[in-house]
Amino acid sequence: MTAYAIAHIRPETVNEDVLRYIEAIQATMDPFDGRFLVHGREVEVLEGPFPGTVVVVGFPDLERARAWYASDAYQAIIPLRTDYVPGEVILVEGVPADYDAAKTAAGLREAAGL
Repeated sequence: MTAYAIAHIRPETVNEDVLRYIEAIQATMDPFDGRFLVHGREVEVLEGPFPGTVVVVGFPDLERARAWYASDAYQAIIPLRTDYVPGEVILVEGVPADYDAAKTAAGLREAAGL
């Protein structure tokens, strides 16, 4: 099942290290079949505060997403970003093509006794 690495970042500065990180990141994802789905785009905030921007990288599965993040190649460049760009990074598995939110709600309703 497709998995995603999602970063909520708040760029404060662009410098040589940050640019080196951006230039190097794709090569760290290639062995794990990772690809950018959202990168360098303005966000349109509809609800609540959301300072910064978002980056979304897709991977074929959660195992490859985890392996990419833990890889020596990616770990070597992380400080180029984290030393200057605060934010959070998460991994999350997607839902299947036939996902039905109403079924999820029904399960939650039953579990809660509602």
